[in-house]
Amino acid sequence: MLTLLIAVVITALVFEYINGFHDTANSIATVVATKVLTPMQAVALAATTNLLGALWGTAVAKTIASGLLDQTVVEVTSQLILCALAGGIVWNLATWFVGLPSSSSHALIGGLCGAAVAATDLQWSSVIWSEPADPWYKGAGVLWKVVVPMFSSPLLGFTAGFLAMGLLFALFWAMARRGGLLRRLARPRWVNAFFGKAQLGSAAYMGLAHGLNDAQKTMGIIALALLSAHQAGTLETLPDWLTWLRPSEAAIAYGDIDTWIKVTCALTMAAGTAVGGWRIIKTLGHKIVRLHPIHGFAAETAAASVITLASSLGIPVSTTHNISAAILGVGAAKRFSAIRWTVVERMLWAWILTIPAAGGIAFGLFELLQAFGMT
Repeated sequence: MLTLLIAVVITALVFEYINGFHDTANSIATVVATKVLTPMQAVALAATTNLLGALWGTAVAKTIASGLLDQTVVEVTSQLILCALAGGIVWNLATWFVGLPSSSSHALIGGLCGAAVAATDLQWSSVIWSEPADPWYKGAGVLWKVVVPMFSSPLLGFTAGFLAMGLLFALFWAMARRGGLLRRLARPRWVNAFFGKAQLGSAAYMGLAHGLNDAQKTMGIIALALLSAHQAGTLETLPDWLTWLRPSEAAIAYGDIDTWIKVTCALTMAAGTAVGGWRIIKTLGHKIVRLHPIHGFAAETAAASVITLASSLGIPVSTTHNISAAILGVGAAKRFSAIRWTVVERMLWAWILTIPAAGGIAFGLFELLQAFGMT
């Protein structure tokens, strides 16, 4: 059982690594597309800011660890978590291969739900579907922590991107009408130069937000695995060199995330980020709408703000969905015809299919383990 637990931790870190290069494009696609940074410079910036974001806060990790599965119905075993992670990894790699910016967050959540349903012989109550609360964002379960944000956060991202771009257009239109120095500053050459520098800040903000939300999901998975192993007594006879695996008293009593988990996940995501995700960068940065530095600044600032807000509330939103929606909002502010809607349609299908696809893969894998008597 100890060997299986270590395998879970390693697989979780593999998922985190893949998440890093799969979702790198989310934080750097616009800054590469606008030629503010070279791809290698952008990857270095994203890796650094992802690392800092991953070490800041644990609200999302606690949601993953305790807010989605009803542990009075389903026993969270190492096999269940392995199948959940495998479901997310397979779907991530499939969408990365074809260049679709799907959500690693939703792939992981779908995998958890699918594996839990398989582990309980189709008991759908093994998943916490809805536990409403007042205010709504404190509610638990898939509905409040996943489904509602899946629709509301991209809508916010689109609206924020549209408004930010609209306000910037209005500002520079007014400056151009004033004449003199203001008119000169409103010329494209000066606008591109200014926002080329400003986009460095917005890209860093985007990377920080990505690390703050996405890295915490794997932290939650590892914490869930270790707490379950502790409750099952698996960690009672650990050799001295593995005693660091035991959850701390704060982790057991309050669901806190131990420091070594946070640091390890942060470094792993940063390493994955350094590999890059050029296929998805091409889709987000070039195929949806043509971007200039001012558009990249507006999209990154809008998306990062939505993600940071969600992270502070413990809501595991999709970085992919939010930056994609913000880019669409920016494009719509230019003109609706500037958006390549055929590419958007492909992305929407990936969004819709991610949870059931990853869940189905995890379900099938767990059923396979049961068939061979390995659960």
